[in-house]
Amino acid sequence: MDATGYTTLTRQSGLMREMQVIANNIANTSTTGFRREGVVFSEYVSRMQHDPSLSMARASARNVDLTQGEAQATGGAFDFAIEGEGFFLVETPNGNRLTRAGSFTPSAEGELVNPDGYRLLDQGGAPIFVPPDAGPVALAQDGTLSANGQPLGRVGLWGPTDPTGLRHEGGTLFLSLQGEEPLEGGTILQGHVESSNVNSFTEISRMIEVQRAYEIGQTFLDREDSRLRNVIQTLSR
Repeated sequence: MDATGYTTLTRQSGLMREMQVIANNIANTSTTGFRREGVVFSEYVSRMQHDPSLSMARASARNVDLTQGEAQATGGAFDFAIEGEGFFLVETPNGNRLTRAGSFTPSAEGELVNPDGYRLLDQGGAPIFVPPDAGPVALAQDGTLSANGQPLGRVGLWGPTDPTGLRHEGGTLFLSLQGEEPLEGGTILQGHVESSNVNSFTEISRMIEVQRAYEIGQTFLDREDSRLRNVIQTLSR
């Protein structure tokens, strides 16, 4: 295969990867706290030993859209939504992770956990405990959790120490490569969850664009293959 074919194949591979990312965005349109992703295309130039350099497309990087989603009222006492910057911090088997998905429930031990069973951490990085007999629980906008006027803890708002080191790990979890730090001044709403920031109409429109671009590339490869076959047949006569 010549340089033109290799260049087109790398482009096709990147478009296929982008199609998979878009499909994942659409599948998570209704996932609480989900953040849409995009694919970053860049140029990769390969230096050849005896031939001119070969320019190819690379689409290995993803960017995460951190635009805030809409706060949806649920009425749940342990449903929390963040307004503005910041994340909740949850404890997973692989370490602490950041998330904007704020649907929690008390575990059998009285600790607040998310649907995966990961414990919600307070401003000091410790689990939040709610006694079974605590009564109605109220959450102040600064994250202070109380029952019958008695404070139980403060839901932590966290951010990555280095914003460039934030990596989407899958689902609604983010890994901060350089660690996390507490944030001050954020607002947390009780009885709400933050919806996905995916616009399904925009994603479907983009999917159509990517599909058409892929089809054009495939047509080019088919014609290039036909051209090479004709050349080989002509030279072999």
